[in-house]
Amino acid sequence: MNTWVLGGHQTDFARNWARAGLEFSDLVREVVDGTLADAGVEPEDIGVIHVGNAFGQLFTGQGQLGGMPATVEDRLWGVPASRHEAACASGGIAVLSAMADLESGRYDCALVIGVELEKTVPGDEAARHLGAAAWTGHEGQDATFMWPYMFSALADEYAARYGLDDAHLRAIAELNYRNGRANPQAQTRDWKLTGASFTADDHANPVIEGRVRRQECSQMTDGGAGVVLVSDRWLADHALAGRRARQPARIAGWGHRTAGLPLRQKTDRSAGEPYVLPHVRQTVLDAFGRAGIGGIDQVDGLETHDCFAMSEYMAIDHCGITAPGLSWQAVENGDLEIGGRIPVNPSGGLIGGGHPVGATGVRMLLDASLQVTGRAGGYQVEGARRFATLNIGGSTTTTVGFVVEGEETHGR
Repeated sequence: MNTWVLGGHQTDFARNWARAGLEFSDLVREVVDGTLADAGVEPEDIGVIHVGNAFGQLFTGQGQLGGMPATVEDRLWGVPASRHEAACASGGIAVLSAMADLESGRYDCALVIGVELEKTVPGDEAARHLGAAAWTGHEGQDATFMWPYMFSALADEYAARYGLDDAHLRAIAELNYRNGRANPQAQTRDWKLTGASFTADDHANPVIEGRVRRQECSQMTDGGAGVVLVSDRWLADHALAGRRARQPARIAGWGHRTAGLPLRQKTDRSAGEPYVLPHVRQTVLDAFGRAGIGGIDQVDGLETHDCFAMSEYMAIDHCGITAPGLSWQAVENGDLEIGGRIPVNPSGGLIGGGHPVGATGVRMLLDASLQVTGRAGGYQVEGARRFATLNIGGSTTTTVGFVVEGEETHGR
């Protein structure tokens, strides 16, 4: 049983919706309309809706977002819908839930959207809202900014186990900003930064928490992304009816693991093991195994979770681009560049592209599908036929990964 990506849509992640006097309904309307149009389906084709959103009540006071698609599109009235929360992996969980619906045979066509508004409050308050994804009251009590604090602690763990040169983290950030300049939807595409912005210069790149500096952090972002997923049966029926406009992408494999909330609990449990976060490694292996591939060298690129440069540094070795603790080698060798061995975050990722939390996992899947169908435009990886994604929530509490293939790759 296969799940196929017919098409999708991403909003402009540079847009400040609150400043424009817009709200969740406006965001959802654009995502729904754009996604259905790109996929070439009508609202009446949709059998089920899944919405990824992490912090709607905290940032806007709006919950019950499963009902928002029908609020903005009358023809979705009565379609079953649900909202999914798993911090920054909310979008990945929404996709998995839609896949389960299709694979069970309950439905054959699913609309999946991820949406988040984060610029409704001042930055300090926004950071406190995001801290709800940690173990509240039990970790990070000394932090001014919870997540820079936590990923600084992960960097310290790497430094203790393997050694870590912070210059490699700054190089990851610089690459993702550079990639984002070619993405017309990226939040930072027009930002003016200098070489000093990716150094240890305390003025151009100040410390935020611990060893994490400003350019190593993803952005507070408003935005959304959507995809239409369909089953083999839907695809076959509509091919016979002559309704297929373009080749879809296939979700060839998936992985999903969940650990406890605290970062310290995770690193203590992995003491003496080669991987700092073994459950993340297992998520990747699960996705590769279900896709029938042996490792990262059988994919043409990776969209991974770089909420901070340190999370990408972790993903490099956990995805198998290097051996454990040697992520720096891929940074220095140019392996991560477009045109390199395994291009990572050609879209700009979260640091360069933007990170509307509930939308990120859906956006990653959309970008992977664009790559393998040759539709990624200015950040296209030439000849890409198979892409992987890695979406994490909290300090890797929830981890979701996908392998996505172009239709012609299926069966190879």
